[in-house]
Amino acid sequence: MARWVIVGGADVNNYDAVKSFLKDDDIMVYCDCGLKHMEALGRPADLVLGDFDSHPKPHTAVETIVLPVEKDDTDSVFAAKEGIRRGYTDIVLVGAVGGTLDHTMANISILLWLDEMGANAVLIDDYSQMEVISSGKSALVEDTYDKFSVVAMTPEVTGVYISDARYTLDDGVIQMSYQYAVRNEPIPGKTARVTIGCGKALLIKIWK
Repeated sequence: MARWVIVGGADVNNYDAVKSFLKDDDIMVYCDCGLKHMEALGRPADLVLGDFDSHPKPHTAVETIVLPVEKDDTDSVFAAKEGIRRGYTDIVLVGAVGGTLDHTMANISILLWLDEMGANAVLIDDYSQMEVISSGKSALVEDTYDKFSVVAMTPEVTGVYISDARYTLDDGVIQMSYQYAVRNEPIPGKTARVTIGCGKALLIKIWK
């Protein structure tokens, strides 16, 4: 099934990196001022949504969902919920980090919610790819990435194993108040593996 790609309004400076991650059959969902990225990404909208407080509402034949300005969900959160409602299980967020910290943190938390919904979700920015690893799951970091970090997203993450990396970890514990598993490196020629026993962690894979 195609991926549901949500494009938000945060700045994107490395369009080549983002475009290299996109696939031909991706469903492109532009949120409000995320429309400013459409030309540079070279991908027309399949769906446009937002309250249009930061970008004029487009007048096209493309499906458009107009949201109220006063609401609980941000445009990006609504887009994520809409993707789940329509049955998409692979979701990508672009233009979701940078600018004000509140929107950045809220958009990263969308990955946590999508993980709870059973979706495979990644967030792409100019420098990295982010995904959530939850209890009993593993993720890989290929040596095509320069560095990677494992950041606790619950008060405590236990049973953390990191192998085939410069800094290994054996049944470690990472706390939100003490984030020490940052800026690790996969070993050249190998694929690093990160496994979580209990809790949720954000895996940030930094491109070369």
